[in-house]
Amino acid sequence: MISVLSTNIVSPLGVTTDENYRAVRNGNSKLVRYNDWRGIPEPFVASLFDANQRKELHIDGFTLFESIAINSIHEALSKCAIDVDSPRTLFILSTTKANVDELDNEQYTSPGASARKIANYFGLKTEPVVVCNACISGVDAQILALRLLNCGFYDNAIVCGVDVVTPFIVAGFLSFKSLSMTECRPFDIDRTGLNLGEAAATIILSNSNHATGKSKWQLCSGAMSNDAYHVSAPSPKGDGSCRALEQVLIGVNINDLALLSTHGTATMFNDQMESKAIDRMSLAELPISALKGYYGHTLGAAGVLETIITMRAMDDGIILGVRGFEEIGVSGKINISAKERTTDKHSFLKMISGFGGCNGALLYSKRTASSIDMVDRSILHTQHNVKINQQSISVDGECLHFSGTGKALLTEVYKEHIGEYPKFHKMDILSKLAVVATELLVKQNAESCEDTAVILFNRSSSIVADRKHNESIKDKDNFYPSPSLFLYTLPNIALGEIAIKFSLKGETSLYILDHRNEEVMQQVITSAMSHANISRLITGWIDCTDDDCFEADIHLIIK
Repeated sequence: MISVLSTNIVSPLGVTTDENYRAVRNGNSKLVRYNDWRGIPEPFVASLFDANQRKELHIDGFTLFESIAINSIHEALSKCAIDVDSPRTLFILSTTKANVDELDNEQYTSPGASARKIANYFGLKTEPVVVCNACISGVDAQILALRLLNCGFYDNAIVCGVDVVTPFIVAGFLSFKSLSMTECRPFDIDRTGLNLGEAAATIILSNSNHATGKSKWQLCSGAMSNDAYHVSAPSPKGDGSCRALEQVLIGVNINDLALLSTHGTATMFNDQMESKAIDRMSLAELPISALKGYYGHTLGAAGVLETIITMRAMDDGIILGVRGFEEIGVSGKINISAKERTTDKHSFLKMISGFGGCNGALLYSKRTASSIDMVDRSILHTQHNVKINQQSISVDGECLHFSGTGKALLTEVYKEHIGEYPKFHKMDILSKLAVVATELLVKQNAESCEDTAVILFNRSSSIVADRKHNESIKDKDNFYPSPSLFLYTLPNIALGEIAIKFSLKGETSLYILDHRNEEVMQQVITSAMSHANISRLITGWIDCTDDDCFEADIHLIIK
């Protein structure tokens, strides 16, 4: 079984899990309206660390992003006994934009390099894995830990979700008109958008039986899926969320569940989608919780932070009230209350969704039964392989001949092999590379399977789109950030484009490494395909450092 050894949350509400929990129980929030913040010309509401908190959290030689992660991990480690320098201890960092605030500075490091710096601080020897899967990153990170521990690759996993609010991020969400000028109101009829928040949240998981005391929580199962519908809007009926929830509910008696922890962003479409998914899955009577009214949307930290607070509240038999909610404003039937409620049950679900069409769900329980997430030891077989760089392309070892180089090469392949898909021309270079490579790959296999999963790795995240978006928001007198440009600063959008183009509704996940590490990649691939509902997988390395400098090496793998 996969047990929770310890947790920590560092947020504007406190620097321990208990401080945060007490603040939420008291109905507190640090959501504040900011005007002319760091040159952003439009007002917005967010939960941010104040100057004193930033000073106290700062660690010399590290960025704010890295410092709050280190503070959170340090506190979590202080409450349990694991061997951090053991090759059996893994570090997983969940984030959407990492050190993007340092993009113009010499201090900037890629997400993988930043994760390595944090790991080195604690003496961790294993290769860190960065989960960069938009808003579901924190849930994805826990699922990754569950799989790797269940497969026996590691004994312990330190999972830390962290993001800080930056002008880069604020400008992007403003471009989507998704930020509320007042405190957010999840599922409410008068909701007008989300608030942003910053935090670090750490959960330490173990496949041993070391967890003791009052809070012996187990991570039982987790699942992810893709809508294959739209890269910036959820499926209206919640199709992807339903598939993820359906998988984690296998063998579960709904009557044993205390609550469902929702994403609850307070945006018009996400809340509506979640309500439809909840209703469709016959979970309408199950009490729900939503924590954005206390913290705002903490991005890569959200899935970890909200899981921890839910566990802590359930230790006291509490279902937390939904701050900001007054009157139902969604059409799907849900069981929601602004008031605190009680429960004597010992299990809960966590659901989440994000840009790129990705969805995730978790099941946690305090019961002593073994993990529900079963491991399948099937043999894996690589069917086909596509390799692309700026000068050449090969399919199953055979070179294809094209005259172009760099991005012109991808356009040439598009014209010859894809043709009628005009959306291609609007994509960033990472997405173009992903779609071209996948097109050449799937052409080698006539079978189609909507449950095909896509798991890709890279080093540079979405650095090409990051630079372009960052450059576009520097002139405060001409502040018109582009929503389409900002969207591609989430590297998992490339996987969302694959899912839409090829109608793939299995999970889609992007993992960032400091360098191409075949051993770690194989562990992730093996552990993913060792779990239910993944029989076909598109996977491999895909990286872009410039419009004319890129590399793809992807495979189609089957059981």
